[in-house]
Amino acid sequence: SRVQGTRRLVEGIAAAAVKPRVLVSASAIGFYGDTGDGVVDEDSRAGSGFLSEVAQAWEAEAVKAEALGVRVVRLRIGFVLGRDGGAMKLIKPLFRMGLGGRLGSGRQWMSCIEVDDLASMVLACLHDDSISGPMNAVMPEPVTNADFTKAAARAVHRPALFPAPAFALRLALGDLSHLMLDSQRVIPKRFANMRFRYRFDGIGAAMREVFR
Repeated sequence: SRVQGTRRLVEGIAAAAVKPRVLVSASAIGFYGDTGDGVVDEDSRAGSGFLSEVAQAWEAEAVKAEALGVRVVRLRIGFVLGRDGGAMKLIKPLFRMGLGGRLGSGRQWMSCIEVDDLASMVLACLHDDSISGPMNAVMPEPVTNADFTKAAARAVHRPALFPAPAFALRLALGDLSHLMLDSQRVIPKRFANMRFRYRFDGIGAAMREVFR
C-alpha cells in the first residue's frame, strides 16, 4: 500500500497538465532500522530489516517526482501521540485501568511526536520552499520505553506494574514485535536547525495532553 500507492500518485502527477509544486510524502523513522543506543539524524544511512526496507522503497517512489520538477519532502514520522487514534487509542485504556507497563527490557529508545506538532510540521513542509529531502518528524529528545511508560502512568495517576516480556511479544506478534522492541534513537536535526516551534517538546507534557 505504501509503495504502490505512492507510485500511482507520482504517475498521476506525471500525467497531470498542471503539476503540484510540492509532494510531502509520509515515511517513517523505521527507515533507520534498530539503532540501539546510537543517535541518528537525517544524514544517517538506512538500516536493515523489513520495516527499513519498506521505508526505503516507499521513499524511492516519492523521489521520482523530483524529475517532474516537484519539490519532494520525505517526512520520517516517529511514534505519534494523540488523544483520539493511532496506537495510543489502544494503549490509553490499559494505563487508565492501571494495567500499563514497559515493553521488554524498557531500555529501547522511542522517538515520539505529538499529533498537533506533526500537523504543524506537515504545514511547514508544504509552505516553506526551502525544505526538501528527508525530515525527521520527532520530538527533540528521544526517551526510553521505560520513561515513556512512567510518563503515561504519571499522566493518568495510575501505577504501571505489568511489563510485557519480550519473548511473549515475539510469540504473540511475530515480526511485528519489532515495532515495539526495536530501539530508535532519532533526532530532528533539520527541524531543529530551522528552529521549529513545538507545542509539546517533551514526553511529560505530551502525555498530559493525550490523557486530559
